Amino acid sequence: MLRFWLPVVCALAVLPSISSAVANDAAYLLSPGDKLNVSVWGEDKLKQDVIVLPNGSITFPLAGPVDVAGLDTTAVEEKIAAKLVKFIPDPQVSVVVTSTEGNLVYVQGKVVKPGPVHMSGQTSVLQALSQSGGLDKFADTDDIKVVRLNGTKQEILRVNYSKLMSGDDMSTNFLLKAGDTLVVP
Repeated sequence: MLRFWLPVVCALAVLPSISSAVANDAAYLLSPGDKLNVSVWGEDKLKQDVIVLPNGSITFPLAGPVDVAGLDTTAVEEKIAAKLVKFIPDPQVSVVVTSTEGNLVYVQGKVVKPGPVHMSGQTSVLQALSQSGGLDKFADTDDIKVVRLNGTKQEILRVNYSKLMSGDDMSTNFLLKAGDTLVVP
């Protein structure tokens, strides 16, 4: 009987750590254009709705400018609290994302509806192309690429559309990141 229950008990002990690891991996990273509600517990005057500026920062009373792009809300709370500690002992900061309008990719070229595509969750190349109405009949399917900014350098990711459509190789169905540009010549 013990042989049966021991694996079950071990699995139950590991499940909470697995689910928290998955939750941590899925944290939303802020982008320019996102809207946030920032507040400090017990400080009603320090409650504000802010927008992440194009340079990736927000401005908050007493804290001043805070770089937030690419961070999750927990990291932003910690950054703001570190700046507020000069004025408020042990500040408890709360950051809530109220709009993900900065979570955009751009689809350009020979698609039915070129332009920005809002990502409401993880979005792949094929999903973004679908949201753009698909390829038009003159699209060059052999030269589709994703242009991604890595720091100050641009990276080009080549998409093998033919293999994606045949299902032979899905390795170029990249998960897109906010700010990526999908180019369909």
